[in-house]
Amino acid sequence: MLERIVVNPKVHFGKPCVAGTRITVQSVLELLNEGMSFSEIIQNYYPELTTDDIRACIGYAIALVAAEDIHLRSVPA
Repeated sequence: MLERIVVNPKVHFGKPCVAGTRITVQSVLELLNEGMSFSEIIQNYYPELTTDDIRACIGYAIALVAAEDIHLRSVPA
């Protein structure tokens, strides 16, 4: 499903977008964060998206977090 997300340095400064669109993953995630449903996003904002596209945005974000190295430092109490 991640093949639905592309990065092109000539589109939105290389931010990840849904393939075949100029819709950024960030834009979709922000709408989800606002509590919008998949159908609301498609009907009210991006009718060219499918539910699989929105799922791919979520999957992309999960993959980024999973691949990130986290280095915790001890903080004095």
